[in-house]
Amino acid sequence: MKIEARLKTNESKVMLNALTIDVEDYYQVSGFESHIRFEQWPDYESRVVGNTWRLLEMLHFHRVKATFFVLGWIAERYPQVVLAIHKEGHEIASHGYRHRLLYNMSREEFRQDTERSKGLLEDLCGVPVVGYRAPSYSIIQETLWSIDILRDLGFEYDSSIFPIHHDRYGIPHASRFPYFHSLSEGRKLLEFPLSTIRLFGRNVPVAGGGYLRLFPYAFIRWGIRRINEQEQKPAIVYLHPWEIDPGQPRIHGSRLSRFRHYVNLDKTESRLRRLLQDFRFVPLRSLGETMTNGHRPVKGLVRQNV
Repeated sequence: MKIEARLKTNESKVMLNALTIDVEDYYQVSGFESHIRFEQWPDYESRVVGNTWRLLEMLHFHRVKATFFVLGWIAERYPQVVLAIHKEGHEIASHGYRHRLLYNMSREEFRQDTERSKGLLEDLCGVPVVGYRAPSYSIIQETLWSIDILRDLGFEYDSSIFPIHHDRYGIPHASRFPYFHSLSEGRKLLEFPLSTIRLFGRNVPVAGGGYLRLFPYAFIRWGIRRINEQEQKPAIVYLHPWEIDPGQPRIHGSRLSRFRHYVNLDKTESRLRRLLQDFRFVPLRSLGETMTNGHRPVKGLVRQNV
């Protein structure tokens, strides 16, 4: 079913949230890119296969389906990972080919990188890939041109915009909840922003990943419940396979990058299991399939633009 129109209110008693996994290896993160060149990737011990397998087993046990944003380089080198994700009934989406930040690419480089990743994933799984997430959420105000390119390439939704202040990403004034980008010729692309709560006049992230490791679990749970119960909206949560792997090799990056990457790695798995018990999760595409064909927005749920 195509994603095209407006988000409907979930009528069930339990709010549906989306769980998303960014499939990349520990040495491919943006925080270490000044120390590890793309050409050096094959020299590092890969742990993405084993870590993704563990995540799949965990999700199978809890009967949860998720969206996996897979790096094209991973799909090319370890196709068995993509096939296993697909076989388990999870959604396959694109994370680009080689984890390049959008503001370090030209428009044509971005198009080629994204098209290559999408083609690899579709050839492997035999199904359309309709979702995209930029490496390190690098769709910022200056790279919103990428939205038109994503629609040109056949994507139906994006989940790259983080409505916070951050030194690497973020559009602080963006909507906190799903909305449509209005494009040329009446086209639209659905956006699933990463989840935040309003606290002391600021957007505070409760979306998982490093924030799941940094903040106490009770705060994350409180934040998602507040989004679900008080604001009646879905939460969009993310993590990476390397975040359940405290035994991964250490990389000598900057002090800030090492803190962000390694803080509380030993707590991720137990906190993820608690999330899977405390909330109901579905893939992003399933959340998008609650869209209708009407032209009038459901009250309070959708904003048109960033």
